[in-house]
Amino acid sequence: MGTEQLKVREQVRDTVIRKVAGELRVSPNMAEYEPACAAFDWASVRAESIGSAGDCNLARLAVDRDAEGARANRIALRFPARDAEPQEVTYAELKRLSNRFANGLSNLGVGAGDRVFVLAGRCAELYVSVLGSLKNGCVVTPLFAAFGPGPIATRIGIARARVLITTEALYLRKIEQIRASLATLEFVIVIGEGGTYSAIPATHDYSVFMSRASEDRADTPTPESQPALLHFTSGTTGTPKGALHVHGAALTHFATGRHALDLHDDDTFWCTADPGWVTGTSYGIFAPLLHGVSSIVDEADFDAERWYRILQDEEVTVWYTAPTAIRMLMKAGPELARKYRLPELRFIASVGEPLNPEAVWWGKEVLGLPIHDNWWQTETGGIMIANTVAMDIKPGSMGRPLP
Repeated sequence: MGTEQLKVREQVRDTVIRKVAGELRVSPNMAEYEPACAAFDWASVRAESIGSAGDCNLARLAVDRDAEGARANRIALRFPARDAEPQEVTYAELKRLSNRFANGLSNLGVGAGDRVFVLAGRCAELYVSVLGSLKNGCVVTPLFAAFGPGPIATRIGIARARVLITTEALYLRKIEQIRASLATLEFVIVIGEGGTYSAIPATHDYSVFMSRASEDRADTPTPESQPALLHFTSGTTGTPKGALHVHGAALTHFATGRHALDLHDDDTFWCTADPGWVTGTSYGIFAPLLHGVSSIVDEADFDAERWYRILQDEEVTVWYTAPTAIRMLMKAGPELARKYRLPELRFIASVGEPLNPEAVWWGKEVLGLPIHDNWWQTETGGIMIANTVAMDIKPGSMGRPLP
């Protein structure tokens, strides 16, 4: 790298992006950092996010309260399609579907504490399976659909999973060949065309499984300390390690959705992370649902033009993505970005690896908004440090600890 390039890079790194209150499109949830820290109280978060009913079930908090209130007919999940009408699931529908799934598991004799794995692309059935399993008291692990048979078998073995939900394509490519070696796995539920797997022992077709279950459900309250999610670290330093999170994690998902992602009631939110990783679960499923907002879910692989079209056509207001994706958009060039209008987009956040200063500035210059880096881990389950919407940004910095 030449001397001039080094000078430019140092200038980019050392320049602070100042925020002006009048330039923010929506009044921020956290306008001033120090007062927010001084006033923060977990008891207040608990009262607002969980309430006084004593039930801390993560799925019921995320879905049922809104399904039974003014947001019942609001879109919870919207799945854009390339050549068809988008699929939409309202909060009321999500409650009914997740109840059916929970009852289906109960019908199999699967209950509290049992491990349930979900291996699927970002389809509606994945979200229903995760939420329904949590309603049933199970401990859920969403798996990255790109994992090979070996990593899948390792994780199922560590967790001693009883149930696996997967798609027909993934079953044929990855599960069929290892199923006999999965000693604890008792049931497989296959998302397919309907009826084709019912003849295989201990294998259930998803649509048949759902059709045989009631959508009415009466549950006992779930305590905050009850295990809910088992996430695995990437395994870069040996065998993947499981990080167990409890239903009380709802407090962190709610608080960080407010402070770090600045979610407001009328937002349209898009988290591009796969639910097989912790970001795609904590912020692709729970944080937006706990705030009653509408989420965009795209099952397709990365495509720069498709992403810009989704941001524009779906009128995304808050976008949570990753540094690798930002750099791929940068590589596609500013001309592509400028073909699309993003007047609704007001906040962009990024996580997963260090975000280089040039990417932060690229967002401001090309998209009209800087990229807000933040930091957390599989083990924490939620954002710990962030550049929030009203905070001045030093590009290359992950921000400040949340209140």
